[in-house]
Amino acid sequence: MMRTSDFYDVEELLSNEDRLVRSSIREFLEKEIKPLVVDAWHEEKPLNFRQIARKFGELGMLGTFIPEDYECPGMSYTTFGIVCQEVERIDSALRSFVAVTSGLVMFPIWTYGSEEQKKEFLPKLAKGEIIGCFGLTEPNVGSDPASMETTARKEGNEWVINGTKTWISEAEIADVAIVWARDVEDRKVKGFIVERGTKGFK
Repeated sequence: MMRTSDFYDVEELLSNEDRLVRSSIREFLEKEIKPLVVDAWHEEKPLNFRQIARKFGELGMLGTFIPEDYECPGMSYTTFGIVCQEVERIDSALRSFVAVTSGLVMFPIWTYGSEEQKKEFLPKLAKGEIIGCFGLTEPNVGSDPASMETTARKEGNEWVINGTKTWISEAEIADVAIVWARDVEDRKVKGFIVERGTKGFK
């Protein structure tokens, strides 16, 4: 009897194109990324996420499902799943990076952002030129949006955000953050694109 970890027989659901994409990504990861991960492990040093982000961007591994209109790969959610699965084979932290960048940073901008915001941030994120993070979790309430303590107040044409986030993946190196805060006026939780260097943001 052949042993397999494909308990749901996902392999049969993949198209030939899906398998070709998987093969290309696997070869790239084995040759170019795995040695970096192994070296970082043995040397007890951090991975160079900026270097790897650009490599991922060159292969179309970030924002895989976002349309080509924004200089993104314009592929499918299945392809995104394949990318995450293959990266996970090499390193879980890097898979988290791909998932956060694509699903928690790029997706909200693509879905809810203005056209100007989409054109400004999505191409750079897809190419790995900038790194993003997702600011939800807080020290006192964890990842519960209903109990969120961070607030946002509209002052003229600007928003003033007050609060603290914690345990945010890629926060130390991120160029842009999707920060979630509760509007003091309507009490709704809203997302804000905050760039590194913004006054008060640290």
